[in-house]
Amino acid sequence: MSYLENAKTYTGRDLETIFFRPMLSGESALELGVRVLYNMPVPTTVQVWERTGDILQQYTSAGWTGGEPATKLQKTLSMTKVKAELGYSAADYFSMVYELITNRADVNLDDLSGTELERAETELFKRAIAESLRVTMWIGDPESGGEFSTFEGFIKRVFQLIADAKLTAAKTFTDLELETVSTVIDIFDATWDAAAEELTDMKSDGQLAFFVTSDLYNLYEKYLDSFANTEAAYIGRTEGRPTLTYHGIPLVDLHLSSYLKTTEYPKSFCMLTDRRNLVLAVNTSDFPGNEIRMWYNPDLMENRQRAIFMAGCEILDEKLVSFAYKE
Repeated sequence: MSYLENAKTYTGRDLETIFFRPMLSGESALELGVRVLYNMPVPTTVQVWERTGDILQQYTSAGWTGGEPATKLQKTLSMTKVKAELGYSAADYFSMVYELITNRADVNLDDLSGTELERAETELFKRAIAESLRVTMWIGDPESGGEFSTFEGFIKRVFQLIADAKLTAAKTFTDLELETVSTVIDIFDATWDAAAEELTDMKSDGQLAFFVTSDLYNLYEKYLDSFANTEAAYIGRTEGRPTLTYHGIPLVDLHLSSYLKTTEYPKSFCMLTDRRNLVLAVNTSDFPGNEIRMWYNPDLMENRQRAIFMAGCEILDEKLVSFAYKE
């Protein structure tokens, strides 16, 4: 047998517990590097409460002297109904699913039950959906009409803010400048210097991050390697660096280089913000027709997978963004 024929459909609770919640919570959510909201009511609204001024008062007598109520800030996330579809030839699909099974140390190859096959098929589709969500969240552009056009990503929102004069680029740079490794330090310093005080004051929360393209990430690593006479540089060159930080702020490599080649966005950029300021929202419960289906088409000898759900992302506060890019 070189193909899988059993049809599978997931709706309701199964759709949440088998597919999306494991993909959008715990370590999987942390890997995305942003705030993830799953199955919040649609329209998804984020509440932010701010209170300014001194709330301490002299205790003199009974009564209420609390002053004006706290200011309520509200941001509604625009979500789009999306569809994910994949099709594989029967032989290729069989090979990929079985590879996922046989790579596990605890599998019994003499007793491959339907549960084992189902788990492998699920994992194959989850990986594809997670990667599409991750990339679209950053470079999505509905106006492009091409790939990753289901909803607007963070970078499109940033350039809309720049066009509307609500955000000024901290720095622009050129390919020639990137030939010098120390340029990456100038870029990081410029984004920090241009950041609003509200953002820099949040450093102690431990949620600030430099979200950078791979070229800047690699350039910074070369800069660290340039300190040839230090023990730390030697260890970094020989053993590698699990994570990179600049002044205690981690760098997040977005791994978008291969995708940016097909877009009109700058191929190199750096965004300094608080992770909680970038929100990805996914909903699989608040509209009819949401499902995941996997089936075999005997006419074309093709295994097909389809998912229907809602997704969208948003920058909550433009003041908490500092951005530099290559012209």
